[in-house]
Amino acid sequence: MSYGRAGTSEVRETRTGERRVTLTVNGERRVVEVEPRLLLAHLLREGLSLRGTHLGCDTTNCGACTVLLDGEPVKSCTMLAVQADGHEVTTVEGLGTPGELDPVQEGFSREHGLQCGFCTAGMMLTARALLDRVPDPSEEDVRWALSGNLCRCTGYQNIVKAVLWAADQERTS
Repeated sequence: MSYGRAGTSEVRETRTGERRVTLTVNGERRVVEVEPRLLLAHLLREGLSLRGTHLGCDTTNCGACTVLLDGEPVKSCTMLAVQADGHEVTTVEGLGTPGELDPVQEGFSREHGLQCGFCTAGMMLTARALLDRVPDPSEEDVRWALSGNLCRCTGYQNIVKAVLWAADQERTS
């Protein structure tokens, strides 16, 4: 199975049955050739070596594979890579920088919003999308937004506190 190879042409179908897909990942334009049935999660992890996107269930139940597609959270374990053609994808690697964390990342650290870390990337991206839409969310807003992301370790209280901390930081800075 092909997981995506860098390319330069804009031709959409190759001789091998693969499709050429152009997408922007974490701000970088990428052109890759993929099998039509390749899932976006597999392209990100194996084709582009972005390992922060985790696969937990392959059914959209857990949310560990959540990425942002044009700023909206999507479950990449059931989305085909070809569906991302022409779109902007943000993975957890695209949040903040090593020198300056995104407020959501900092909130998860300060408020102890993670345990094993498996669900963290999906939680952070879902939280980022929420704060981009609702700068002053209530606890209920946060819990509702995160309801599609499962954490088997923490019980969610510190995750909610982390998102509310990030919202407060963004409002006051």
